[in-house]
Amino acid sequence: MTLHIETPALLFSATSLILLAYTNRFLTIATIVRGLKKTYDEKENKSILIEIANLNLRLTLIRYMQLFGVASLFLSVFTMLVLFFDFQVIGLYFFGVSLLSLLISLALSFWEISISVKALQVHLSDLIS
Repeated sequence: MTLHIETPALLFSATSLILLAYTNRFLTIATIVRGLKKTYDEKENKSILIEIANLNLRLTLIRYMQLFGVASLFLSVFTMLVLFFDFQVIGLYFFGVSLLSLLISLALSFWEISISVKALQVHLSDLIS
């Protein structure tokens, strides 16, 4: 199999947009956590602590999503460099690891979204019943 230098370059735009979306999610959740902490300091409601723990898990997942997303982008660039110097076999392996990193990032994203949906369903359960 021959890998051309343009193939890893295709991941640039997709990975950049994914990282932007991850950063937006992180910033939104961080803002919510700050607000909940302020509310907890005023009211000391135990349900707020449970919500903060849930959000903390989501922040951790987003951190790993970003880590694997950046690793994917880094490995794509490194693959292009290796291909530029005409090391096809090494380039194939690095590109494979890059794709695996992107896949892990997306799987973590799915997990984080699932947690988010479950939390929203708990919030809405009293309205639906």
